[in-house]
Amino acid sequence: MTTNFSVNKQLSSTSFPIGVATSAFQIEGGRDSREASIWDTFCTKPGAVKDGSNGFVACDHIEYWQDDIELVASLGFDAYRFSVSWPRIIRADGSINQQGVLFYTHLLTLLKQKGLKAYVTLYHWDLPQYLEDQGGWLNRDTARAFADYVDVVSRAFNGLVDCYATLNEPFCSAYLGYEAGVHAPGKTGKQYGKKAAHHLLLAHGLAMQVLRKNAPDVTSGIVLNFTPYYAASEQQKDCAATQLAHDHHNDWYVRPVLTGKYPELLSLLPEDEQPDIYEGDLALISTPIDYLGVNYYTRSFVQHDDNEGFTILPPEHGAPVSAMGWEIFPNALRDLLLQLHRDYDLPPVQITENGMACDDVLINGEVDDPIRVQYLQDHMNAVAQAMESGVNVTAYFVWSLLDNFEWAEGYLKRFGIVYVDYSSQRRVPKRSAQALKHWLTRRQSV
Repeated sequence: MTTNFSVNKQLSSTSFPIGVATSAFQIEGGRDSREASIWDTFCTKPGAVKDGSNGFVACDHIEYWQDDIELVASLGFDAYRFSVSWPRIIRADGSINQQGVLFYTHLLTLLKQKGLKAYVTLYHWDLPQYLEDQGGWLNRDTARAFADYVDVVSRAFNGLVDCYATLNEPFCSAYLGYEAGVHAPGKTGKQYGKKAAHHLLLAHGLAMQVLRKNAPDVTSGIVLNFTPYYAASEQQKDCAATQLAHDHHNDWYVRPVLTGKYPELLSLLPEDEQPDIYEGDLALISTPIDYLGVNYYTRSFVQHDDNEGFTILPPEHGAPVSAMGWEIFPNALRDLLLQLHRDYDLPPVQITENGMACDDVLINGEVDDPIRVQYLQDHMNAVAQAMESGVNVTAYFVWSLLDNFEWAEGYLKRFGIVYVDYSSQRRVPKRSAQALKHWLTRRQSV
């Protein structure tokens, strides 16, 4: 098995953390030891998850966590990014689930013993169902409940965390969950999306204040997903449509966080689609962050649409795509970082997720995924090119450590560098994991 892996010198320095990431609902299982989340409920809706599966067991990380952390260490990574399950910490009656707290403190302690940096995401889409029953992210009070949860967690984890992320991809929570309806809780309607987004961003701002108080020496920020948009033609209407898509899906989240202002798009929205913004909200949302987390997977082309203003096109025929049908185009990650660098006074940037789904098959105890190896190498080099042009990137995380529950796709798509046999819970490092291990080991010996 070849393990050639060559990455630009910027990322080859041992002072630049290279890590691997997961999220709670996607791997933990342990449904009987926590409250229900919106994803538990969503999975029961016919047709909501393509294979009809759920996250009740997933990768059973709640049982195999020690083996999984040992796996991260054995592969040579510097850091592990994971999320905390809110329903595992706070019960419906408001009391603290000490068993849940202990699970994470034990995990964090083992990370420290292994010399791995702990990057903790506080919200990765698994809102407690008891809060959704009160309106979820359409209810302003959910932002305050999140701050209270962050207070509990950050005090319990004192001295064990290297980096906090308040939210992971609020676009997905707001747009996919409350507007398009393809993710939990499955609400549909343009009147919901921007309102949910505002409350999510408010939750971020409130949580940052808690983290500044409870963990002043810990690096803290937010993780946003970005899709670089390219005009389908040089026609003015397609260029305008491309900017509109960017304002809706990218700028709507990063601009208020970094500048305290929403895009001009706000004033153009129908009144029923505008969020309820109170005095002081944007000052909270723009509480200074130590870093901006960037999740990147693909790019998209945009065309003018007479009804919606823009339409996002599928990849061109013949373009290389992942098993998700997403175009593989590494240079778009470089373009994205340079665009953010031009548009904003950026804090340090972390690439908090980057990876691809492949149609991986276990054959004779091995999984050969050369396309993923090439994907990761090319995208890391794109990051290095952005760094050479002045973007201050300070970490890179592969998505994901394990094959897992891929949300509305169920278990049909495999993003892991480690293959999971869900019937036996056997973990098998793929060729990509071996290539990364070889490179990381070589990097540490230089």
